[in-house]
Amino acid sequence: MFICAGESESFDFAKSMGIGMVDMAMNLSRYLENEKPPFLMFIGTAGSYGIHHTFDIVHSKTATNIENSFFNAKAYTPIDNMISAYEGIVNTTSLFNTSNVSRETIVNSSNYITTDSRLSKYYLENGISLENMEFFAVLRVAKEFNIPVSGVFIVTNYCNKNAHRDFITNHKEAIARLSAYIKEPMN
Repeated sequence: MFICAGESESFDFAKSMGIGMVDMAMNLSRYLENEKPPFLMFIGTAGSYGIHHTFDIVHSKTATNIENSFFNAKAYTPIDNMISAYEGIVNTTSLFNTSNVSRETIVNSSNYITTDSRLSKYYLENGISLENMEFFAVLRVAKEFNIPVSGVFIVTNYCNKNAHRDFITNHKEAIARLSAYIKEPMN
């Protein structure tokens, strides 16, 4: 089953679940209480910390929930801040205890968009290359309901001072490209 955030990131073949981690978690949980699809595929846009380029399409099964203040020692968290789905199993770990996590693209989720490009180096040093607001919540809810899950993202912008402007500029084409990419195998 395909799911997405919704509103401006809606797809005719995906069920909209809500923008941001809170709405995504609430709405996806409500949905999964009544329906149990065999697999969840989250699709959406992402910002790049520098490795991936605009309109790159990237698959992931791993997300973190890191706030920018974490990297300048102005915050900590008692929760596991990394989650990974592989072989139908979803596990949570700490960002710095990643021995069981595949070395794939890691997507950070926060309800805030990074606009300071200097912060990108900290994410990249920790193997995190993309930013999407909902993916951590998707993986966490899938774990709770024991449903295999994955994500496909298209890069709309870099995480810098022009993030919002570039997102707006590239969004329509990105949605069209991601739709075509997903629908290709269906045809």
